[in-house]
Amino acid sequence: MTNATSPDLFPNQLLSRPLTLPNGTVLKNRLMKSAMSDSLGDGKGNATETQIRLYERWAEGGVALSIIGEVQVDSRFPEKPGNLVLGPGADLTKLRELTRRGSMEGAHIWPQLGHAGALACRSISQPKGPSELNLAGLQCEVMTLKEVQQLPEIYANSAQLAKEVGFTGLQIHAGHGFLLSQFLSPLFNHRSDCYGGAIAARCRIIVEIIDHVRQAVGPAYPIGIKINSSDQLEGGLTEEDALEAIRILDQTSIDLIEISGGTYFPGAKASSDRSTSGAYFVDFTQRVKAITQIPIVATGGFKSRTEAIHSLSCNAVDMVGIARAMVLNPSLPNDWLSGKNTDPEFPRFSATVPGGITAWYTMRLTALGNDSEEGFMLDQESAIQRYEARDNKRGVLWQKRFTGI
Repeated sequence: MTNATSPDLFPNQLLSRPLTLPNGTVLKNRLMKSAMSDSLGDGKGNATETQIRLYERWAEGGVALSIIGEVQVDSRFPEKPGNLVLGPGADLTKLRELTRRGSMEGAHIWPQLGHAGALACRSISQPKGPSELNLAGLQCEVMTLKEVQQLPEIYANSAQLAKEVGFTGLQIHAGHGFLLSQFLSPLFNHRSDCYGGAIAARCRIIVEIIDHVRQAVGPAYPIGIKINSSDQLEGGLTEEDALEAIRILDQTSIDLIEISGGTYFPGAKASSDRSTSGAYFVDFTQRVKAITQIPIVATGGFKSRTEAIHSLSCNAVDMVGIARAMVLNPSLPNDWLSGKNTDPEFPRFSATVPGGITAWYTMRLTALGNDSEEGFMLDQESAIQRYEARDNKRGVLWQKRFTGI
């Protein structure tokens, strides 16, 4: 397994060196397009031409692996009405076109299998999580033991469909405050059964899901996971518990671990909106590297080629996860691999409004998928208006498709 990198390699070689996962899958270089909620589904859980073209552009741009964010395993608990759904009635033709074009030039394309849990979109669902919550801006019902025990099969069915339509692997989403992250966090998991309490019990459902997914896809199919280094909330998942969770993951068949942090709970500041410079989680990943041989990706704060190379050269990571920088320049991998120090110019906003930065990047994703980014001139408020108007339209379609309303 090609895991560690050598500081004796030239910078270009550090970025371009292939990475061999534990199951033998080879990723052609060390640059990954991390998951973003592109919200480009058609409102019925299916892929669109805009979304297909977006992932094709990243493949053309030289990335080794693209991960499609927030691909739902259960249509009852979506993050947004623009999510894909890997379930009964999915448009297999569109999905196969997505995987075909998203895997051009030797790129891999994986869905991020998720369940929003307490963060499920309230306009189109009735959120449920590990425990009942009744907080300002956040309410959900508790999942019954039977509902929790059904999760592994639900994830396995979506994984099997992902493999069938041509996705080259998958990632299980256990970060950012969504359902599996909620199970990990003592702030949101107050269960007294076998899925609550000590960190090993809070990890139990994740291990069961991994085992069922592995049985569904076989030993040669790569399975990754995204997990928080911490929730960055008082009373939430700590770094020590996160390290213990990774020790548990080390005993599973996981092939790639992506480290991030923070949550999307109301009022919590997103890690991606930090004003600080530099990669966010590499100090933590250095601790992770001491306890597992599974390849590690860090995502968050990588804005320059120099930062990416440094994290690889000091063996803090095996792969670099990049999101917003690849929204600004979808050909960033090819630029960096060719030795160009052409780091993207990040927009400077004179003022920010809640959700404005995320909406701005989401609408730029739409422009990329339409090959129209040269004319993209939205400010934050306009981006939010367009984003919400689109979601409202797709919410109507979602209700009709999945609930018959």
